[in-house]
Amino acid sequence: MLGLVRYNGRVRFLFPTTSWMSRRSGSNSSSWLDELEPEPKSEDAITEALTSANYSIHTDKVIGDDYDAASTIGPLQGIDLGTNEAGISSTLVLLKNYFGGNEHHTHQIFLGSNIKYKQGRKTEQRTFEDLKLLRLKSGNGGNGCISFFRDAFRPVGPPDGGDGGEGGNVYVQVVEHVNSLHRLRRSYVASNGYPGTGKQLDGKRGQDVILEIPVGTTMRWIPDPIILRKVLQSTGAIEDVSLEIKTSGDEVQFVRESYPAGHGWKFTEHEEEYYRERDFFQDLNKKVMEYDEEIINDELFHDKFPLLGFDFSQPTKEPLLILRGGKGGMGNMHFLTKDIRNPRFCKQGRSGLTEFFLLELKLIADLGLVGLPNAGKSTLLRAISKARPRVGHWEFTTLQPTIGTIFTTIDKDPFTVADIPGIIKGASENRGMGLDFLRHIERSGGLVFVVSLESEDPIKDLDTLIDEVGEQRMEDKRILVVATKADLAENGQLYHQLKDYVEDRQWKIVPVCATQGHNIEKCIKMMSETAQG
Repeated sequence: MLGLVRYNGRVRFLFPTTSWMSRRSGSNSSSWLDELEPEPKSEDAITEALTSANYSIHTDKVIGDDYDAASTIGPLQGIDLGTNEAGISSTLVLLKNYFGGNEHHTHQIFLGSNIKYKQGRKTEQRTFEDLKLLRLKSGNGGNGCISFFRDAFRPVGPPDGGDGGEGGNVYVQVVEHVNSLHRLRRSYVASNGYPGTGKQLDGKRGQDVILEIPVGTTMRWIPDPIILRKVLQSTGAIEDVSLEIKTSGDEVQFVRESYPAGHGWKFTEHEEEYYRERDFFQDLNKKVMEYDEEIINDELFHDKFPLLGFDFSQPTKEPLLILRGGKGGMGNMHFLTKDIRNPRFCKQGRSGLTEFFLLELKLIADLGLVGLPNAGKSTLLRAISKARPRVGHWEFTTLQPTIGTIFTTIDKDPFTVADIPGIIKGASENRGMGLDFLRHIERSGGLVFVVSLESEDPIKDLDTLIDEVGEQRMEDKRILVVATKADLAENGQLYHQLKDYVEDRQWKIVPVCATQGHNIEKCIKMMSETAQG
């Protein structure tokens, strides 16, 4: 049903929100999204769920030439669809443009085909997650209380029902001692506020939820992932899906699924129709409507989230509020008037918010190791630090990112190096490990291209790395080339050819043999210069 709220001579629409599916027990599905859905949805149910309080998903609105006249919200380009009667704007964006970056990865996270992470956990016997879908819910406000004062020789006294407590909030705290998202649960629910009690006692406030996330995490609002998965499975391409978002400036506007102004009453003696026919209740309800409208306007003012999300590059001193809990309902002590001596009614608490978010961790390292599979990145990291990544004589030995800390001299700060899975030709088209893990070198101050001298054509290997990483990721970064496996080269001709090619680009290069420790100290010194500029 569509709720209506009238204020300032206008009508505000309260849209129904998409309900969340409880987790299905005993599921053997490869995707956690499957575990969240207890029963298959009918086509009608999916269609109804495509429109929620904050957004609508369209598969029939193709954005083409209209983008010439599109408005821009930061780096996000979309079409301004105007403002509705409630004063809330709408923006239409392509789904692939909303999430940005690697569109292939967007496909995988919502379709549940994140096999690469499971392979890494099983093979390397360690848990690492840099993507997480979260369902966050703030608490509902507690209901007001219907109570009357009782005392000796006074069986019926004035109303003394207290107000309900406010629902719990959801906060995010950015900390330094966490370096993975795997400890986060999939759903967090703050406690509801407690109902009021007699003797004018207000209910207890709901317990807050505080999520600890690592530094380097970005947080984006997303539609219901189950519904989005259904749409992507039916269309087959994210280019055919557009997202209509309720916005307020450059922020997503959240709208609560709660009662409109003048509603949300609780009665004990008579039905609601009985009171609404009485003049005394109609006069009271007009005043209560003004109070409800103030609450609704306050909710709309605060219930927002940046359209481009948060980029937590630094620890936060205090928790950051993400979702506010609902306000508690009024007890019957507020409704004592000259016409109403025994109010046997109170107000319900306001509903909380239920929203979905995508967390993406970008590890913060001074340098990022980039190389083809089996180029010797993990062996190099073992030689220059105390990190112990998995090594072997086969391709794709590294399946998860690893960070090593390198100490040089006592008068210089240590620096960190991130080792990511190998990149092959065609990785930009999601071949091999794809470009999923390149997010971890986006924040680094420099890149270290690791090229094996065992290769028949090291220059061609370096060109492959440069093409797949892309000039955009290399922009404003210091570059160092490390030629590994120098002991396996029959002569120095390949190295000198590679050196000339690298120096033409005004980059630095150093040959090493990590297994025997040859030239490691010089490599560390040049890495330190690259990291610290």
